[in-house]
Amino acid sequence: MNMKIWITAIAIGTTGVAALAHSGATGVVLERMQGMSAMAKTLKTLSPMMRGQVPYDADVVRSEADAMIGHAGEQMTRLFPEGSGGGVSKALPSVWDDDEKFAALAEDLRTAAEGLKLSAGNGLAAAQGNGSGSMIGSATDGMMGGSTDGMMGGGSAPAMGGGMMGSEQPMTPEMFAEMPVDRAFAMVAQTCSACHQKFRREDK
Repeated sequence: MNMKIWITAIAIGTTGVAALAHSGATGVVLERMQGMSAMAKTLKTLSPMMRGQVPYDADVVRSEADAMIGHAGEQMTRLFPEGSGGGVSKALPSVWDDDEKFAALAEDLRTAAEGLKLSAGNGLAAAQGNGSGSMIGSATDGMMGGSTDGMMGGGSAPAMGGGMMGSEQPMTPEMFAEMPVDRAFAMVAQTCSACHQKFRREDK
């Protein structure tokens, strides 16, 4: 998919969707919805920057990456205790049936967000003469298109779960140290999308 089309899909406003999704949610379900909304806000904030529509600001990238780091990994998985599905929740039973995979993707998201922060000083791929976000262009449509519980939208992407872009090599933040920031951003979004594909119930 063309990078601009995909980033446009990410940049779709989510405030109203999030408010609707949170209606009737309480307790840990509401808490995780709020966390997912915060991460959706990070994607929405950074999308225009990754497209070159607004001036690039490494400090904003670092701040938004910190926000995502704070909701990923164990901070995410602890908000999905056994028995907290159903009702207004969009989490599929697979969250608990395949909890090891879910936890691995949550950790991948944390790693990718930490990597995004590390890559903030590198600027965009185009600024490095590497083209414009070819890796971003491989990400899928529909991100953030649904409610923010149990993930940030629909769509699909190659599953990551402990490997970087389908490899067997575990991801580490250091892998992002010299990566253009828009490509690191794509890794964040693709990790989200891989999780959505397996663990989030689609809206009908």
